[in-house]
Amino acid sequence: MKITEVLHKEAILVDLKANDKKGVLEELSKPVSQIAGIKQQDLVRVLLEREQLGSTGIGGGIGIPHGKLKNLDNLVLGFGLSRKGIDFDSMDRRPTHIFFLLVTPENSTGLHLKVLARISRLLKNDDFKEKLLQISDAEEFLNEIEQVDYEF
Repeated sequence: MKITEVLHKEAILVDLKANDKKGVLEELSKPVSQIAGIKQQDLVRVLLEREQLGSTGIGGGIGIPHGKLKNLDNLVLGFGLSRKGIDFDSMDRRPTHIFFLLVTPENSTGLHLKVLARISRLLKNDDFKEKLLQISDAEEFLNEIEQVDYEF
């Protein structure tokens, strides 16, 4: 599965305004919840519950907040970029700049893990990460992700 197959342009936020973890989750979840047809507060609640199990800030400036919802029909993926960086309780204690928000139906564990693995694999490419930090709009992001998504 390619990232471009599940990522909606409306859910690409290249200039996050939030200053903390909860704010980032709220900002990222707004377009994702609209696309998914779910209540934003339900999505934020699920994401915060997941964060209590352990931070999804994986280090290297990357956060992949994710969760599963009962009344969701399809996987929805969002992207956010914080130019200043956010304290996201990352493993390396460094600010997080690149965020992928993933929400999947409750009974889709295999798909959930497959997409998380794909995102992680793409973000191991340092050149790609550097390009993401420089993007200026959703169209540019889609072009970058399309190129690297094709290669993997």
